[in-house]
Amino acid sequence: MQNEKLRLDNQLCFAIYACARQMTKLYKPYLDELGLTYTQYISLLVLWEGDKITVKELGEKLYLDSGTLTPLLQKLDTMGFIERTRDENDKRNVLISLTLRGKTLKEKAYEIPSKIFSHTGLSLEHAISLREDLKETLNNIK
Repeated sequence: MQNEKLRLDNQLCFAIYACARQMTKLYKPYLDELGLTYTQYISLLVLWEGDKITVKELGEKLYLDSGTLTPLLQKLDTMGFIERTRDENDKRNVLISLTLRGKTLKEKAYEIPSKIFSHTGLSLEHAISLREDLKETLNNIK
């Protein structure tokens, strides 16, 4: 059964990839209402947890490189959700902070996670277990 190893349905990577694409599709109509892309949304999630972080810290949390982050942050800045400033203590670092508009958007986004969860068909316990298993897998392959 050597061929079984190469069946698409037997690939963990494909199951994760396909699920991630479908999850992102679920978010689209809710994020469209806010005028955000998924990547902009997860960037704001990080900032809503703790405002005023460096671009490097944001990239590490989201597993994104600076080539992806720079245009993303430029757009969020243009949209009026964030401000970027040089760190006074280390001019090499750029700090990202939420504007009042960015902070206010949090209230509009508050219901998105529960709306998404309702589409998964998972119990709360299963969802938590799955999330923790995926985080463990991510940590193992870093």
